[in-house]
Amino acid sequence: MKICILPGDGIGPEIVREAVRVLKALDLPMELEEGLIGGCAIDAYRDPFPEATRKLAQEADAILLGAVGGPQWDGNPRELRPERGLLAIRKELELFANLRPAVLYPELANASTLKPEVVSGLDLLIVRELTGDIYFGTPRGIERKGGERVGINTMIYRESEIRRIARVAFEAARKRRKKVCSIDKMNVLETTQLWRDVVSEVGREYPDVELSHMLVDNAAMQLVRNPKQFDVMLTGNMFGDILSDEAAMLTGSIGMLPSASLDEKGKGLYEPCHGSAPDIAGQGVANPLATILSVAMMLRYTFAREAEAQRIEAAVRKVLAQGLRTADIYENGTKKVGTQEMGDAVLAALA
Repeated sequence: MKICILPGDGIGPEIVREAVRVLKALDLPMELEEGLIGGCAIDAYRDPFPEATRKLAQEADAILLGAVGGPQWDGNPRELRPERGLLAIRKELELFANLRPAVLYPELANASTLKPEVVSGLDLLIVRELTGDIYFGTPRGIERKGGERVGINTMIYRESEIRRIARVAFEAARKRRKKVCSIDKMNVLETTQLWRDVVSEVGREYPDVELSHMLVDNAAMQLVRNPKQFDVMLTGNMFGDILSDEAAMLTGSIGMLPSASLDEKGKGLYEPCHGSAPDIAGQGVANPLATILSVAMMLRYTFAREAEAQRIEAAVRKVLAQGLRTADIYENGTKKVGTQEMGDAVLAALA
């Protein structure tokens, strides 16, 4: 197993360190190589996705990434922003399918801002198209027209892109509760009318899966009103970016949510859903569980190591059952621990 490790910025190095410890504890044959991406790569190479990192990522079977970004780079030109590195690696490796599970552990029901009866038992999967849509469409930019500045971005989807991500969602649903809800804005945007049409066509290939459609504004409302109605949510890039963060907070903390970004052959980039959290970076208080759970997804989706993936997930459940909490999920009656202490606990549970 050849794995590229990209700790990134902010709390990235702290949380990735604990995830790598867990990965190594499984005693599997592996080769790990570390590279730079995001702000730290800008500082070192004047490039958020330098050639050395590009080569490592291309040659690896999987990539484990921490987080990118921070206020110290906010004033940079757009091409020298840390986030450009993240977009570049997704495009370079054709990581078109983003899988974000939102699962509420029973022990964290009170950590959610919603009532326990609304979120208890939550288990949904957001399948987000990751290499198209308005984030990559052209033309784009800021121009001067008629004596004022005009910002331009282009929302574009090809039929093949929609068909490809729809099949990922339907295949995932077949292994779950056999329900797909496709999210669009077809009443306003022609791009998403095409999205609905193509998803409906693909849905006819899966008669065993129930397909429904929902406008994105209603979907955002339904996620906080009745999130357990969803099984698999299928979305485009921009809508998925927003809805997946909303779904993450239903679980009590975005620090609990892993993600996988896959190509057509199963190669993937695995990262927690949260950002670089520069306000707590270096304090040893960040929650590493989303990154550790991302390792479980890596073992499941890229390496077909289901038994080891389940071992990690069981260890996380055991630690939570023991009452250990980082600051983001702490409540009275539990024990507050730091990043390394949480990693130690997961390692002990694995053993």
